[in-house]
Amino acid sequence: MERGIFEIVDTESLVPAEHLLRKIDKAVGFNKIYDMVEPLYCADNGRPSVDPVVLFKMVLIQHLYSLGSLRRTAEEVSFNVAYRWFLGYRLQEDTPHFSTVSYNFRHRFTTETVDQIFNWILSEMVEAGYVAPGVVFVDGTHIKANANTKKVVKKEIPVAAKRYAEELMEEVNADREVHGKKPFEDDSDDDDNNGEPPSSPKKKRDNTSRKKLKKRKKEAKKKTVTVSTTDPDCGLFVKGDHKKQLAYEAHTACDVHGVVLAVEVTPGNVHDSVPFDDVYDKVVEQFPQVHAFVADSAYKTPHICKKVFSDNRVLSTAYKRPQTKSGHEWWKYVYDEHFDCIICPEYQVLNYSTTNRDGYQEYKSDPKICANCPTRHLCTTNKDCIKTVTRHIWKEYEDMADDARYTPIYQRMYKARKETIERVFADAKEKHGLRYTRYTGLAQVTNWVKLCFAAMNLKKFAKWHWKDTHSSYLSCIISIVFPQNVFNPCLA
Repeated sequence: MERGIFEIVDTESLVPAEHLLRKIDKAVGFNKIYDMVEPLYCADNGRPSVDPVVLFKMVLIQHLYSLGSLRRTAEEVSFNVAYRWFLGYRLQEDTPHFSTVSYNFRHRFTTETVDQIFNWILSEMVEAGYVAPGVVFVDGTHIKANANTKKVVKKEIPVAAKRYAEELMEEVNADREVHGKKPFEDDSDDDDNNGEPPSSPKKKRDNTSRKKLKKRKKEAKKKTVTVSTTDPDCGLFVKGDHKKQLAYEAHTACDVHGVVLAVEVTPGNVHDSVPFDDVYDKVVEQFPQVHAFVADSAYKTPHICKKVFSDNRVLSTAYKRPQTKSGHEWWKYVYDEHFDCIICPEYQVLNYSTTNRDGYQEYKSDPKICANCPTRHLCTTNKDCIKTVTRHIWKEYEDMADDARYTPIYQRMYKARKETIERVFADAKEKHGLRYTRYTGLAQVTNWVKLCFAAMNLKKFAKWHWKDTHSSYLSCIISIVFPQNVFNPCLA
């Protein structure tokens, strides 16, 4: 065992020629990071700091090789020759302490800096022609939070207003005016009378003041959620047969090659359709040539369908099972556009009644007819013998999504989800440590997720760039050594 032998070596010869870090070093120039972090440093004050490119490369190594923490990354860097070569450190030189890297990414490198790094790598891929944003795949994946499910409390929070509430209310009022109903003015309006003048009350008049009524209505717009005492920003995730767990969710968009185009991180209890607007706006702003979005049935909502199809784009999605009670199937109730009514399975007419605040048109049956209906037990259990069928005012956009679902080209696009966005999530969790997060707080988790996807994009870019460069170089050598007439008998 000759362990104390002195040898004269250089780190360049110790790193394999086709090492991943060599490919990354050839693909991009990291000097652009200096421009991104220049406002974060003082030019003429303080002691010399660690090179910001080194700090970013250390975090990049952590995500590329799925190292558990920055502490372990610092240890790996200290004795791994390839890591030292990538950072530019000699074999006997001290590498940065993990606390330095941790402090910089917690307090110095802001969310804007992480966004700039992510967009910079993506722009490099766009310039090289490796991004095909014609079809965008959107989905979300849950990331287990660094919190204990037993350390939680119940908390009452106000229900968040929908982003499209103003747009929806304008169209609801327009629809009510078309049907001769009084438009809604504010939240204090009561819809019990469908916009008509109130009739003489049968019960005793309620003398409760309007101020108290408004307070009660405000308290009714609250919901009770489970909040972690360790990480209040995460959310309790419950779905199907999965056990309850505190988690975050990364809502991601990628192209057909699996290149991540945008990501938005939310608590785990937020529905997939809520952050779609943010992901959609980011992708469309950077890639206006997008013509189709592919998503699962969770994104098949009236608002999303309207948003996509109104921009002359197509939403390719799956079949969404109606959430109705057993009995008469939903498709047996047919909407007659000409007479603006619903025809029930017994060929009776349900006339328009009103349009509620949620944007649903209500069609109600005649109780005199329903009272003698032989299949009323399959239709409704209403004691007044009134069947109510609702239809959203944006239903036509959902019908357009259904039409696209039967088109062969969009069927192939939806089947490609398992090879694109699902593959991105699988690689991120199995190869890059995205299954669990060791950070707390939405801001820190968001930065960590974006850096992980940035590392995945850079890894793809480096491999493709290396392959194209060396294949073109090899073809030039072959064309010089072997003339063209050797391979083409016509020229010979």
